[in-house]
Amino acid sequence: MADPGVPDSWDQNDGQDTSASIQKPLAGLSFNPNAMSFVPGKNVHASSFVPGPGTFSPPVATQSDEPLPQESTPAAIETGNAEGDSTQAADTAPSAESTPETGEWLEEGSETAEEGKNLTPEPAATEIREATQVAKVKAKPKDLSAQLKKEHVNIVFIGHVDAGKSTIGGRVLQVTGMVDKRTLEKYEKEAKEKNRETWYLSWALDTNVEERDKGKTVEVGRAYFETDKRHFTILDAPGHNSFVPNMISGAAQADIAVLVISARKGEFETGFERRGQTREHAMLVKTAGVKKLVVLINKMDDPTVEWNETRYKECKDKLTPYLKKLGYNVKAEVEFIPCSGLTGAFIKDAPENASKVCPWYKGPTFLDYVEGLPSFVRQSEGPVRIPVVDRYKDMGTIALGKVESGQVYVGQKLVLMPNRKEVEIMSLWSDEIETELANTGENVKLKLKNTEEEDIQGGFVICSPESLVRTSHVFDAQIVILEHKSIICAGYSAILHIHTCEEECTLKNLIALVDKKTGEKTPKPRFIKQDQIAIVRLEVVGGSVCLETFKDFPQMGRFTLRDEGKTIAVGKVLKVVN
Repeated sequence: MADPGVPDSWDQNDGQDTSASIQKPLAGLSFNPNAMSFVPGKNVHASSFVPGPGTFSPPVATQSDEPLPQESTPAAIETGNAEGDSTQAADTAPSAESTPETGEWLEEGSETAEEGKNLTPEPAATEIREATQVAKVKAKPKDLSAQLKKEHVNIVFIGHVDAGKSTIGGRVLQVTGMVDKRTLEKYEKEAKEKNRETWYLSWALDTNVEERDKGKTVEVGRAYFETDKRHFTILDAPGHNSFVPNMISGAAQADIAVLVISARKGEFETGFERRGQTREHAMLVKTAGVKKLVVLINKMDDPTVEWNETRYKECKDKLTPYLKKLGYNVKAEVEFIPCSGLTGAFIKDAPENASKVCPWYKGPTFLDYVEGLPSFVRQSEGPVRIPVVDRYKDMGTIALGKVESGQVYVGQKLVLMPNRKEVEIMSLWSDEIETELANTGENVKLKLKNTEEEDIQGGFVICSPESLVRTSHVFDAQIVILEHKSIICAGYSAILHIHTCEEECTLKNLIALVDKKTGEKTPKPRFIKQDQIAIVRLEVVGGSVCLETFKDFPQMGRFTLRDEGKTIAVGKVLKVVN
């Protein structure tokens, strides 16, 4: 039976007054077609639900303080809570006071940031498209310094071949818990099979077969460890004369140099003689700008030494005059520590029987000393400068280097010099740990977009697009001739090592000779010789290199000149000519 209140057609009651029907109470379970639209919530007198275009559109912040119109804000669907005629839209739409503007999270100056600041309510389809575009923009951290944890410090181990650099590095990793006991037992077993029982600690840093078989470090080994206050990166430089160029690239990344000396009879003398690497390495790290030097007198437990204080003082007294000659302030910048890399004595802790074995040494252990050093001055606020040490391909182009200035983060757009290639950081690692941000002083791996492995070489520099590094193939410099048998004239060729770059160069002109004592300049000398200081013009043969003047940016203004396997001169860039 049909209900008398139900019309035969829905069009019959159009235009009729339905107020009387609305006011009638509901009778049982009978259906009332004239009832108001249902609004979920506690307040039955809330405004009617107006269906939108059928697709949810997220609320978008606008420049105005006024709430979005109710017709374009379907927030009632999600909240299901209507408290009044206008409060629903006002509560769900973010205001300019409570929510930051869209452009605040975006990098200033970008096109997307400008669009975000001018967003206005539009049809739902357009709003969805714009909201999706904004969500895809990689947000730049507001306060970069807030994400920083421990201070990063880079330590390079240098010294003559077989002094024990890699062994000490492996021992440091072991006592700081970076190499587990099971791995060391495996190394020790493999070393015994090759009759190299004492080499197992060095295998934590010497990873390839050639280095392990010969016991010689070839490439700069990398590892890291942490203390309570700092994160340290270990750079294990090769000690053999043939691999000095690799050692220079490691020294260019260091904050602290650890000069490892063998106290064993005959080994110290071999390393410290005229052609030994002890002298050359100490000079090269000073040229690279490393101001803190730790001298570890190793192998004090050797049967020829047995922690003899006289031998310790002999090594120290022979080294001190040479370090002073290089320009080190021995009292403030140099620390001498006796140790044994094989047993771990004075690496982290003093030996248990120190009062009997070494009662004469009352100083700090190696880790205590480097932990207690004052903080290093960093140029975190400057433009980005990352000299590239190496590159390889692994699901993309990976570049390695040290952040010499500025801060880098994922999504940042930079420029690769000198070929002016625009790149973008897709992924970022600091000492094999993936991160969103890296600060000045960190050794990083960058996965770069818009470039190939062939486009990058060691010595290239990744820098900020608004402050490009200078490039040139001709520059003026002040050099000091350290060791050369004959005179040097215009036309002389050598290998230039500046930051991580290695190129052949020619001495184009001799501009002036500088007196060591008075600083007086004698213009246009015919030649220069050993122990003289001169201002010269150098020309790079292979093309332009990235460099800065020593006054503007010391890390990229120092260089060395090498020829025939020897370091001929050191110098600093005074003027970029071209």
